Amino acid sequence: MLRYGLLTCLVLLTACTGVPEGLAPVHDFSPQRYLGRWYEIARLDHRFERGLQQVSAEYQLQPDGTISVRNRGFNPKNGQWQQADGVARFVSTPDIGHLKVSFFGPFYGGYTILDLDNDYRYALVCGPNRDYLWILSRTPVLPEKERARLLLRAQSMGFATEELIWVRQQ
Repeated sequence: MLRYGLLTCLVLLTACTGVPEGLAPVHDFSPQRYLGRWYEIARLDHRFERGLQQVSAEYQLQPDGTISVRNRGFNPKNGQWQQADGVARFVSTPDIGHLKVSFFGPFYGGYTILDLDNDYRYALVCGPNRDYLWILSRTPVLPEKERARLLLRAQSMGFATEELIWVRQQ
């Protein structure tokens, strides 16, 4: 019975870090080029960012090979900044844009980079299923051409792009 319980927990934890069915992370990924600040341009709604504006994420390589993650956003309801610090690890190898991120101890969530331009300026990222999607940019404003391209790409992957929240950055 204990073995069955442990196996069930392992399956559930793995499911949280998986890639949505039919999708694949980017290959030939360069962690060094991805580090630094990214601005959240759009997201599908979820409770841990609900209502936040001016959201950004900062990624830094740590000596042990992990990547520190600092998510920050402004809550206009209480007039305060909110911040969450976490750690990311590669699920397989660093040249594949598939990571698992933890903000709460041993519990990890999937972070899959689905689309990334050659200059590492714009990214389309999802969680373990199609309920989580982010459009990220190195600048607070996404050029219209990139916005259209990433929206079309996300639609073709089965994401509910009509439900995206466009994040106020100013």
